Amino acid sequence: QVQLVESGGGLVQAGGSLRLSCAASGRLSSGLPPGFIVTGWFRQAPGKEREFVGGITWYIGNTYYADSVKGRFTISKDSAKNAVYLQMNSLKPEDTALYYCAGSTETGLSWSALTGESRYGYWGQGTQVTVSS
Repeated sequence: QVQLVESGGGLVQAGGSLRLSCAASGRLSSGLPPGFIVTGWFRQAPGKEREFVGGITWYIGNTYYADSVKGRFTISKDSAKNAVYLQMNSLKPEDTALYYCAGSTETGLSWSALTGESRYGYWGQGTQVTVSS
């Protein structure tokens, strides 16, 4: 059974930075460690739908970001630790949300398809990020 655990959320002033971590443990049904094809970050603000923030491919490390965070957020990974990170700089109050990491085992999908949460079968519980103005 695979578990994803996010950490690193908190309260920060506008313009500040936070680094979120997503640690994966356990094994997939195939018996392999959770080296997901893609690990994505999503967020959900109060009263809004969950939205894609960005993602990283596990083996090559290609990244893709939503336009709203491009240039401010950076996703990286540590394969040895089965961990993925979301570095968030120049934070804005509108970045306030519950942030989730999610793992996808689907192959051959475009980034456009991978912005959809239905492509991800594994989810963490989320970590709260609050940006004050």
